[in-house]
Amino acid sequence: MIGDFLPPFLAAEIGINHNGDLDLARESIRAAAAAGAGAVKFQNYRTEDFIQDRRLTHTYISQGREVVESQYEMFKRCELRGSDLRELRAEADRCGVTFFTTPTSEETIHDAVEAGAPVLKNGSDYLGNLPLIRAMAKTGLPTILSTGMASLSDIEDAVSAFHDAGGAQLVLLHCISSYPTPAKDVNLRKIVSIRDTFGVPTGFSDHTEGVSAAVGAVALGACMIEKHFTIDRNLPGPDHRFSSDPAEFKALADAARFVFEAMGSSVLQPTPEERSNHQQWTLSCIAARELPAGATLAVQDVGFARPGFGYAPKFASELVGRRLGKAVA
Repeated sequence: MIGDFLPPFLAAEIGINHNGDLDLARESIRAAAAAGAGAVKFQNYRTEDFIQDRRLTHTYISQGREVVESQYEMFKRCELRGSDLRELRAEADRCGVTFFTTPTSEETIHDAVEAGAPVLKNGSDYLGNLPLIRAMAKTGLPTILSTGMASLSDIEDAVSAFHDAGGAQLVLLHCISSYPTPAKDVNLRKIVSIRDTFGVPTGFSDHTEGVSAAVGAVALGACMIEKHFTIDRNLPGPDHRFSSDPAEFKALADAARFVFEAMGSSVLQPTPEERSNHQQWTLSCIAARELPAGATLAVQDVGFARPGFGYAPKFASELVGRRLGKAVA
């Protein structure tokens, strides 16, 4: 379940961190589940859907060195086919986590649906591909749209395309498409703006290093956190360096769920535990010295001390000027 006032849905974005190796992909699923993820996400694209010019390159840091390689070759080696998705879905089922994926065409949407993915994800780079968003809507599956690099009008167009095509259940993710994202660019307040503007559950696709931004997002009401995940940051590949490893993801999951529970209620009243402590820990008016019967009380005659089952300190001024009917120790 994903939505406001529900525990945050935590998705480990394995993405292409399997490096085209299904054994590594399955191991990643198991590690993500053990680290507290509620879901694992992959990418079942066709490279030709978005790269035609094979001269395009990508520069990234891997294993401590700068790598420049063909975008086409980098993505091609990590493609997942329909049979791969079914195997990974089965592994996710065995681990008790939700499996879903990011398709890039109607064909790959079909593959995701055939594999049994219960939700679809549209990446930030495809937010402007309205025909694809309409195709996702027509499956009837809940859909998640990332909003990296988007203006307000870009998001409006995508949301309208989804609803106009009959889509019902939609989650928007605030996202900054830089890897890793520096703190000054995260702009977590956008989560509130997106939720208030579009009236749909809103989460955070986190590309920062560490867990602080994700925890802050939960405090602002993010209903979903998506975080890149790897079993080892030292593996070769473009995304491992800024991904969470199992220890960091476990820290994120624990902190996010703690903060969600700690958000609690906005009603200004004591908790049940506080009520049980109230009398022992609050103050009562007491005699500041030995007071004889018939004494007229002055300000300096009234002190305050525990326990709190006597006359409340806020009424002390009402005691001043009154005469004692009997002595007070």
